[in-house]
Amino acid sequence: MVWPFNASSKLANGIVELVMRIPASDAPHADNPHAQAHRLARQAARRASLLAGSLALPPGVLGWLTMLPELFGVWRLQAQLVSDIAGVYGKTATLNREQMLYCLFRHVSAQVFRDVVVRAGERVLIRSASLGALQALAQRLGIKLAHGTLGRGASRLVPLAGAIGVGAYAYYDTLQVAKTASELFARDIVIEAAAVE
Repeated sequence: MVWPFNASSKLANGIVELVMRIPASDAPHADNPHAQAHRLARQAARRASLLAGSLALPPGVLGWLTMLPELFGVWRLQAQLVSDIAGVYGKTATLNREQMLYCLFRHVSAQVFRDVVVRAGERVLIRSASLGALQALAQRLGIKLAHGTLGRGASRLVPLAGAIGVGAYAYYDTLQVAKTASELFARDIVIEAAAVE
């Protein structure tokens, strides 16, 4: 089947484009960042669920055509959430593309990030990645995501039930992104200048 490979390339390109443009945040540093991050996560999860569920409503071929716009739309909401969570933890100035990529997709495949993000006690070492390394990470993620998306795409054959399922998954996925971001930004972050190739 050709679709997953074509989709994996589109997904990989979308991932690279997403992390190259980190959204600005006006979320101020919070006295209780964990509670504020939790509130932000719930709000973003509701918006992601509504967006994904709405785009999953069209039946048949039109439903399949909305899959990539749905994913990219949810990822943009999640990227803003990561940026806002960095803000409430006071880490906006150090938020970089490697941290964004890690927060957005760690729950998809933690193994992909073993050379970029290393946890050491209360510290997290973030190794800068070259553009080529980011593209390679995105390609690996794109393949994993394409296969998962293809499996979930079958739910679109039952429009209303499929839309509810897609919306519920977007809600859960957004909460996973928020959890990863909160765990990361609650720690001391050390950025290593040497690029991972």
